Amino acid sequence: MKFCLRTFLPILSFCFLISCSRTKEGNYVPKPKGYNRIDLPVHLYRPLKENHPYYFEVSRYAQVLPDTFASAGRDWIFIHYPAFQANIQLTYKPLNGNQRFLQEYINDSYKLAGKHQIRASSIQEQKVLSKSGRTAILFKIEGDVPSPYQFYTTDSTRHFIRGAIYFPTAIKNDSLAPVIEYVREDMVRLLNTLKWR
Repeated sequence: MKFCLRTFLPILSFCFLISCSRTKEGNYVPKPKGYNRIDLPVHLYRPLKENHPYYFEVSRYAQVLPDTFASAGRDWIFIHYPAFQANIQLTYKPLNGNQRFLQEYINDSYKLAGKHQIRASSIQEQKVLSKSGRTAILFKIEGDVPSPYQFYTTDSTRHFIRGAIYFPTAIKNDSLAPVIEYVREDMVRLLNTLKWR
């Protein structure tokens, strides 16, 4: 038994050393984390043709559809991206100089953003100033949530508009990151070109 072990141990050691040596291809390392390839078109815009109390530029790759929810107002719309199965939902509410309505709509915007706290890893609130001088509050909601960005803007006396980017899909947001960023840029363009009628 000792003889077999003495013979077998050097052979086993030699095999182990050979298996640890470098190969022609180099050392093996695990592959990095990969994502689905998503080809995104160049951003192109057109004026909003529909007649609403607001105006802005919308992506040429999106369709403007009326909001079909039962509680939808007359000027509520979806900016639908068929290629990405994404939407920017816009809800418009007239203020008619009523400050109580304004505060109620602002509170609703915070409540709707807060509904994502269960699945969100963080919610960041940011005050942004558009190129047209309009102030908007932007919510960046991180994590696997259906609405990664929401915003609201108002002129404080006559108009209030709230927007939210929605992805009605079960795909994880880290895989959708390029599409989320693409639609976010369109949302920023919307805010930069927004005018009240």
